[in-house]
Amino acid sequence: MTFIDQVRQSGLLDDASASRARDFVSQGTPLEDAILAADGVSEEALLRFMAAEFALPYVDVEKRSPDKEFLSKFPIRVLLHHNLLPIEEAGGMTLVATSRVSDSTGIDELRLLTGRNVTIGLAPAAEITRALKAIAGVGAETLQSLDAEAGIQVLDTDDSGDLDSESAAHDASIIKFVNQILTEAIDARATDIHLEPFEDQLRVRYRIDGVLVEANVPPSVRRFQSAIVSRLKILSHLDIAEKRVPQDGRIKLKLAGREIDVRVSIIPMIHGEAVVLRILHRSNALMGTEHLGMAKRDRAIFDEVLEMPHGIVLVTGPTGSGKTTTLYAALSAINDAERKIITIEDPVEYQLRGVNQIQVNTKSGMTFAAGLRAILRHDPDVVLVGEIRDRETA
Repeated sequence: MTFIDQVRQSGLLDDASASRARDFVSQGTPLEDAILAADGVSEEALLRFMAAEFALPYVDVEKRSPDKEFLSKFPIRVLLHHNLLPIEEAGGMTLVATSRVSDSTGIDELRLLTGRNVTIGLAPAAEITRALKAIAGVGAETLQSLDAEAGIQVLDTDDSGDLDSESAAHDASIIKFVNQILTEAIDARATDIHLEPFEDQLRVRYRIDGVLVEANVPPSVRRFQSAIVSRLKILSHLDIAEKRVPQDGRIKLKLAGREIDVRVSIIPMIHGEAVVLRILHRSNALMGTEHLGMAKRDRAIFDEVLEMPHGIVLVTGPTGSGKTTTLYAALSAINDAERKIITIEDPVEYQLRGVNQIQVNTKSGMTFAAGLRAILRHDPDVVLVGEIRDRETA
């Protein structure tokens, strides 16, 4: 009797699902994947059945997650690649959670590299992945590989390290780490990423729903702070060699079909350059006022105000509260062929089709006040002023 027949007999699969599972296995699909793809059973139910059938422990990952120190004894590359989570060590045996009984490749590699006696427990793949990410931190595999690379040395933040920083910033591992930070922040719905250098650490924080949340990054990231900043400068077309004055730039990204603008601000601090990345989702700017989260009554009043031929709307609030998103949603709502709309902003955060947008440039004399005076000679119907910074603009 095959294992699929045993699962069917247990009632977890019906005859049709069992037949589909056999077809998948015959096509080379791993056993667990074949049974799950047959649409007959949840992963947890299957793993609990397999644990009972093969006399293996079923691991509740949330209750038995290891600490960071224990996890650091294992090659993170292998753990992430094979989705394995070491749980504990007892009686000379190391219990490792996996979601795969039929594939022992990862377990064998772990035994070989660590010299440990390994026994397995079963847990859902998503729970193992979540625990690995939470404990090891974003970019752990990348930083571990950087530590092992002879070509990358400890990077100083003084001028003599410029060449090392530049070459290191081009390194694939640094590129991968920066991408991982950006991806995690976007997935977490962060509006800003803060990279702050201190004497003994590089702190990475995300602003989520207006509150700063510290990202879980390995301590060794401090060694590569200069190379990470250099990579961000390359992406935002800034001067890599200049480390003494503030610089501003922007990065355009595409992630899972979404266009995202990232505004970059770099300021020299006593322990290196601090970076703040403002994440701007283009799709958010083009949505209507119905997506702003206003109460029905408030939105009705807001929409009514937008349709008035004259007047002023002041939008105020702290950083990340949605001022720009609100204003752009308002412009999108009234943007048509009959209206001349001009904006003056610093910087232009989103480009809106059909809207005339001016970028403030204080060096050339294009201030908010000067731009506003010029705008009024352009026969506008609607004017958006990004900020009221001085008495003249007001």
